[in-house]
Amino acid sequence: MSILISKDTTFIIQGITGREAVNMTRECLDYGSKIVGGVTPGRAGREIYGVPVYDTVQAITSKTRVDGSIVCVPPAFTRDAVFEALAGGIQIIVIVTERIPRFEVAQMVEMAKAKGARIIGPNCLGVLSPDEAKLGGLGGRAVDAKKAFTKGPIGVMSRSGGMTTEMCNTLTAAGLGQSTAVSIGGDAIIGSTYADLMPLFEADQETKAIVIYCEPGGRMEAELAAYVVEKNSRLPIVAFMAGRFMDEMPGMRFGHAGTIVEGKADTTADKIEGIEAAGISVAERIEDIPGLVKQRLGMS
Repeated sequence: MSILISKDTTFIIQGITGREAVNMTRECLDYGSKIVGGVTPGRAGREIYGVPVYDTVQAITSKTRVDGSIVCVPPAFTRDAVFEALAGGIQIIVIVTERIPRFEVAQMVEMAKAKGARIIGPNCLGVLSPDEAKLGGLGGRAVDAKKAFTKGPIGVMSRSGGMTTEMCNTLTAAGLGQSTAVSIGGDAIIGSTYADLMPLFEADQETKAIVIYCEPGGRMEAELAAYVVEKNSRLPIVAFMAGRFMDEMPGMRFGHAGTIVEGKADTTADKIEGIEAAGISVAERIEDIPGLVKQRLGMS
């Protein structure tokens, strides 16, 4: 099984005529995903790789089922695009756009909660369930994505889109396929954190373990550790922590917008201590991840 998306998931791309979105459309179609339409105001009647373009989301949702949307529009228009998707009843929204004002991201997240919908991102590459569907740019070209991502029992979550692919490729090379990989986004405010997604992986009986990529800054790892302890999670978790050198360089910025070290609790050393106390294994190197996963699953 998978979480969030499957072979039957239908979705649209908002901002489909933009250069990045055009490439993403081709990649998703080549992977086998079901794109039922695209939206760019004023461009109705066009086609992008056979996908019809409409002026509004409602023009698509009024005639066909739409489960998800990839939002790939400039930051100034992202909030309106997301609100339009939510008004159309769309339940999963992947926001690729970065540099969106935090207040507007907070509004989008709150609106999604009120509508019972889920946001992935912003500043992310989306979701990929091997042999099922690809919702976003994760993995790049379909031919490359099919090599890096293979079906299996490991759930993957990462603040970095590129590292999501890197970790999945490393797992695949070791014979460990993935149930679903989620690029959650690197901004300070995002729609779905590690802890938010854990219940979905918990409910998927085919997911047997979780791998996450962490960075200094933010409270997501602490929230995940608290979730694991409070819920007595059945899923062993292996984490890789990047940016350890930052502990020796106070004030230095590293990585994503959400990587802001505001105090001792945000440092890599403190984060590692906290997640290890919750029973989460920490890999020293990316290539150590498969061995730790197999160890936690009793495979070696």
